[in-house]
Amino acid sequence: MFRVLTSIWALLVGIVLIMLGNGMHFTLIGLRGGIEGFSATELSIVTSGYFVGFLSGARYTPSLIRNVGHVRVFAALGSFMSAGLIAFPLLTEPWAWTLLRLLVGFCMSGIYVTAESWLNDASTNETRGKVLSAYMIAQTLGIIGAQALLTLGDAGTSVLFIGASILVSVSFAPILLTASRTPETELARPMPLKELFVGSPLGTVGMILLGSAYATQSGMGAVFGTLIGMTKSQIALFVAMLFTGALLFQYPIGWLSDRIDRRQIIFAASVIGAASSLLGWMTGGGLWPLMISAFFVGGITTPLYALLLAHTNDFLPPEDMPAASGGLVFTFGIGAIIGPLVTGWAMERSSPIAFWLVLAVTFTGIAAYALYRMTQRSALPASQTESYIGVVPTTSPVAVEAASVWAAEQAEENPT
Repeated sequence: MFRVLTSIWALLVGIVLIMLGNGMHFTLIGLRGGIEGFSATELSIVTSGYFVGFLSGARYTPSLIRNVGHVRVFAALGSFMSAGLIAFPLLTEPWAWTLLRLLVGFCMSGIYVTAESWLNDASTNETRGKVLSAYMIAQTLGIIGAQALLTLGDAGTSVLFIGASILVSVSFAPILLTASRTPETELARPMPLKELFVGSPLGTVGMILLGSAYATQSGMGAVFGTLIGMTKSQIALFVAMLFTGALLFQYPIGWLSDRIDRRQIIFAASVIGAASSLLGWMTGGGLWPLMISAFFVGGITTPLYALLLAHTNDFLPPEDMPAASGGLVFTFGIGAIIGPLVTGWAMERSSPIAFWLVLAVTFTGIAAYALYRMTQRSALPASQTESYIGVVPTTSPVAVEAASVWAAEQAEENPT
C-alpha cells in the first residue's frame, strides 16, 4: 500500500485540498444563509442547484476534454469554481446563490472527472482497488477537515469564502505538476432508466431515495443547525459527524456484504438510518443526541451507496456494468435534486426538526423496498456476487465505472 501511495501522493494531496474548499463551501451556505435571513425553502433551492450543476458537469465534461484536452478543462473549471466561491459573499441573494451553486456544481463534477481520469491512468489492474480506496478516504478526510477550518473565521464576513477559494486554487498545483500523461476519458452511455430498473429494481429505487437522503444531510444539515440555534462550532461538528461515521462504517459493512445477501445488509442499514433519524427527531435540540444521530445516519448513507452499486452489478453481465454505473449516478443525482427541495418545504411548513422526519421516511422507504425485493428474487450465492468497494457519493462516473470494472475482475479472480 505504501508503494501505491508514493506513486499518487500528489494527486491525493490535490484531492484533499479540493475537498477542504468544497466542504467548507457546503457548510458555509447554511451558515451565511441563516445570517442573511434566507428561508429554508430558499436555501433548499440553492442546495439543489449544486446537484443540477453536478449532473450537467458529469454529462458534458468528457466532450470538453475531447475538444480541448484535460489540462485546459481542469484549469478553466478550477478558475471558474474559485471565482464562484469568492462571489458568494458579494451577491447575497437567493437567485444569485442558486446560479453560483449551479456553476460550482458543474465545475466540481468536471474537476472530479478530470482528476479521476488521471488517477485511474496512474493505477494498474493490480493497484486499482487500493488507489480507489485511498482516493475515497482522501475525499472523506477532506470534508471532515473542512469543518475544522470553519471555526477559524467569521461566517458573516468574506474570509471563509476566500479561504475556500484559495484552497481550491492551490489544489490544482500538485495535480497539474504530476499528471503528465493524457489519459482516455471515454464514459459509457448511461443505461436508460427503464432498462436499469428491469435489471435491478432495488438498485434503481434505492439510489433515487439515497440521493435524496445524502443531499439532505450534506446540503441541509447546516441549515437545520442554523435554524435551531446551534453555534458555528456545533454546526461544524454536526456535519463532521456525518462524514466521520461514513469513514468508520465503510469497511465492516463492505466485509459483511461480500458474505451475506446484500439486500439484507441494505435493509438493516436503512433501518438503522431510520431509527437514528427518529432519535434526532425525538430528542429535539439536545446537542449530543443530535451528534449521535448524525454519526449513525451519515455512517450508513455512504456505505449504502456502494452497496446499491454492488447489488446492481451482481445481476448484470460485466459488459453492462459501466453503463449501469452511469445510470445509477444519474438516478442518484435525480434524488439529490429532489431531496433538499422536499426537506426545505417540510422545514418551512412545519419546523426545522422536520429535517429528521424527512430522513426517517426516506430510509424507511429504502428498507421497505429492500424487504419487498427479497420476496421477489432469490439471493445469489456469495461466489456469484461482485466484490464490494467503498465508492463514495461525491465521485464522478469515472471512479464509479472504474470501481465496477475492478470489482468484477476481483470476483472472477477470487471467487468465495
